[in-house]
Amino acid sequence: MENEIKNITFSNGVTIPQLGLGVFKMKDEKELSEAIRVALEAGYRHLDTAMIYENEAIVGQALKESSIPREEIFLTSKVWNYDHGYEETKAAFQASLDRLGTDYLDLYLIHRASANYIETWKAMEELYNAGKIKAIGVSNFQIHHLEDLMLHTEIIPMINQIETHPAFPQDELRAFMAQHTIIHEAWGPLGQGKNDLLTQSVLLELAQKYGKTPAQIVLRWHIERGIVVIPKSVTPSRIRENRDIFDFSLSTDDMDKIATLDTGERYSGNPDDQEFLTRTSIRPN
Repeated sequence: MENEIKNITFSNGVTIPQLGLGVFKMKDEKELSEAIRVALEAGYRHLDTAMIYENEAIVGQALKESSIPREEIFLTSKVWNYDHGYEETKAAFQASLDRLGTDYLDLYLIHRASANYIETWKAMEELYNAGKIKAIGVSNFQIHHLEDLMLHTEIIPMINQIETHPAFPQDELRAFMAQHTIIHEAWGPLGQGKNDLLTQSVLLELAQKYGKTPAQIVLRWHIERGIVVIPKSVTPSRIRENRDIFDFSLSTDDMDKIATLDTGERYSGNPDDQEFLTRTSIRPN
């Protein structure tokens, strides 16, 4: 079997590499630059950042220093809660472009469903129609958020980036998204190292069976489900390991075994946490 990173196609025909490098909480310039260099050498062509990560400038500089043409890189960023609103979003988008050193984004997401996300989406629709963004989507949106957005706007989100891992597979939301041709993208696809997910006996047994690591088994589980994954790591060996998931397939029986790990438990905050959404919608002084 080939080991090429597969692409997933959005509803508008644009494609996104099914594997990317997430850079959440990576602020050390040397460490992040090296992680991106290793990832690009390993064949990654998809990088996921956000304004609130405070590392867009580092990502942009690392891409500038690489020999890979901009058009071969799939670049995602996100608008944060205190930048919601029509004019605010346009300004935030341009600021992200400036920090990243590019004149377009492949994907721009609403990071959270905080107040005024309808106006934010309308600004993103305009930027998309102007060719400034190849695809637009959302992150951490629940079914009721998606229904509200679709009721008041013209373009259905092309992707929803949500917490997803074997303990929290998001099956109900996933089914709704499939019904509306919204691609499922997983953040924290390995459970963020929490709750000993990767030490579960099911995953250890499958790792031995396939000659892979438990992390590779989990990432392959996502791939088999048609999900886009953006595992985060600054460790070169892990970055390369996470890349090496396209040369094997899990059997249906083994996918069913992994499904038994579903506890319905989030490892991170609830997207409907109104206190958090309100607090983070206030621009710091």
